[in-house]
Amino acid sequence: MIQLNPEKVAKLHSTNELLDKKYGKRGTASREAFQEKAFTWYYCEILKERRKELKLTQKELADRVGKERSYIAYVESGKTDVQVSSLVRIANALGFSFELIPRNL
Repeated sequence: MIQLNPEKVAKLHSTNELLDKKYGKRGTASREAFQEKAFTWYYCEILKERRKELKLTQKELADRVGKERSYIAYVESGKTDVQVSSLVRIANALGFSFELIPRNL
C-alpha cells in the first residue's frame, strides 16, 4: 500500500479553497456567476450525451421539439438561456422526466 507524505498532504488545498481564491467566497456575485456557468455546462453536457446515446442528430432532436437545429446547438454549448418550457420539451424528447425535490437551504 502506498503511504502519503503527511507534509505534502497538509499543503493540499480543498476544491472550495481553490474556488474561493479564484471566484470569491460563496454568496459573492463572482462565485454565483461561476456556479451558474458550471451548472449550465454540466446540464448541457448531460443533454448532449443523452442525444448521442439515442443516436439522434441535433436536427432530429430539433424536429421532435419544434425548434431549429441551431437552437439545439446553442443549448448544448450553453450559449443560450433556455426557457423552462423548452427545457422540458427537450428533456422529454430525450426520455428524461423532472421530479421536484425540496432541499434544505
